[in-house]
Amino acid sequence: MTSRYVGRLAPSPTGALHLGNVRTFMVAWLRARSRGGKLLFRMEDLDHPRDKPGAAAAAVDDLRWLGFDWDEECTQSERRPLYAAAIRSLRGQGRVYPCACSRKDVENAQSAPHAGEQLFYPGTCRGRFATWEDAAAFAGRTPCWRFRTEPGDVVSFTDLFAGPQRMDVAATLGDFPLARDRDGAGYTLAAVVDDAATGVTEVVRGDDLLAATPPQILLYRALGLEPPAFFHVPLVTGMDGRRLAKRHGDTRVASYRAAGVAPERVLGFLARSCGWGDGSPTTLRELLGACDFAAIPHAPFRVSEQLICDIMYAKQSGVKT
Repeated sequence: MTSRYVGRLAPSPTGALHLGNVRTFMVAWLRARSRGGKLLFRMEDLDHPRDKPGAAAAAVDDLRWLGFDWDEECTQSERRPLYAAAIRSLRGQGRVYPCACSRKDVENAQSAPHAGEQLFYPGTCRGRFATWEDAAAFAGRTPCWRFRTEPGDVVSFTDLFAGPQRMDVAATLGDFPLARDRDGAGYTLAAVVDDAATGVTEVVRGDDLLAATPPQILLYRALGLEPPAFFHVPLVTGMDGRRLAKRHGDTRVASYRAAGVAPERVLGFLARSCGWGDGSPTTLRELLGACDFAAIPHAPFRVSEQLICDIMYAKQSGVKT
């Protein structure tokens, strides 16, 4: 018998919820509900330097306003014992070690330019420190835990949207970071531990995280866990192809709420970007019968300030929303 579908919504309180977040969450919600599955809500609040006060509650309010619901919820900062246990398990296997290198140190060690955040780490601190405290004393700052990759650490998988993927993690990333907290975890480890612990069967997220999947699959293997399926959705970007930011206009859900825009109009706009309808106002429940996931374009959804303003214009000009 096929196990029940379990999906999740996993926002981070690092800023206001925007159209790009909502589009990905909309796909995640529809994939779970269209299968009669279970949907979890997880607040990923481990990135403390970037977390914004009040952002977590605001994200929940925005999602509820749009019509999202879920069956269970949790907060990552309350799950630290699980991450500490995972680190202990990996240390016992000799797969994790403390590293005193800063990001600048890693950048300076590159033999060739690396785009974005895909930096290669050659294992400078392998066998260098006996304990976390030794690494901290040497660096004079918080060290990190790194996962020790080995030759042959190659991951192949088929993403349910992006198709076949392959990465030689040892050659591409080297020993990748897991946490800058002795008893905590960064995104790579925390997402693995939480998805496994809560029985998630499919992860729907933006395709900016597609490259994060192979190292996560290595962690699943090392921890003796079964990885879920993955469905990576193209991002919403500005016309310049860069992820949404203030320079592209105001895309915050809270702004539409404050302006009196109906949530159905926001959802209709995003549904059109997925190939579902003509942009007419709609609800998540109404989309259940119209969400052909194969119709989602494989290119990023690029929005101009004019397109963004179109959501506002219909309300301001008296057009029924």
